[in-house]
Amino acid sequence: MKHILDNPAWNALITGNEAFSGGNDIAKYFPKEVSPFVATAELSTDNFNLLYNIIPFESHFIFIAPHDIEIPEQWRIVHYLKCLQMVFEGEVPADVSDEDLVLLTEQQVPQMLELTKLTNPGPFIERTIEFGHYRGVFDGDKLVAMAGQRLNPTPYAEVSAVCTHPDYLGRGYAGKLLLNQVKRIKEAGEIPFLHVKSENERAIKVYEKIGFVTRKEMSFYVLRKEPPLNLPPKGRL
Repeated sequence: MKHILDNPAWNALITGNEAFSGGNDIAKYFPKEVSPFVATAELSTDNFNLLYNIIPFESHFIFIAPHDIEIPEQWRIVHYLKCLQMVFEGEVPADVSDEDLVLLTEQQVPQMLELTKLTNPGPFIERTIEFGHYRGVFDGDKLVAMAGQRLNPTPYAEVSAVCTHPDYLGRGYAGKLLLNQVKRIKEAGEIPFLHVKSENERAIKVYEKIGFVTRKEMSFYVLRKEPPLNLPPKGRL
């Protein structure tokens, strides 16, 4: 039986993030301003062709697969990376506090965009905040660290956009924000998980110390549509 997290974007779009879902029962996508993730129910050339045809806008798209796959020719691979998919299996410390953590709103989106552009924790765009539960740390009026939630393939909830301004590293902000997210997700009866670049040893050690365990390595494809071509033959990827 396939694991829910083998196809996290698809399972998010049919469960916890269903309110954002565009597409049909074979291929789905998020609104352009919310998230670049796209997905298909099953990995096949036919489904990739359908996905190509139903997305009504141009952009960069991200497709997650549980292993390396062959991308059909009508898509251009802009970037490819391996990420560890980690699931929380630890215990939340009793003294986890949300003191000094500020609930972020649309008013702070310009600062959130600035911080994520500087630190590159993953895609964050104009309406990504609508995934919810974003908290931040401020130095005066300046946002210096933040974290929130992204994919929600029930009963799992993904911690995302964990980032700290370079001038504020080493102060424990990321760990505090991360534990706050883990506590909130656990209290909601869900299971925290996250994705991290496989080569990001520093972050992986932080996550492991908190209680995250690597489930498997996932393949991330950043894609763009190429001009229409003759569709490739049917078959599985």
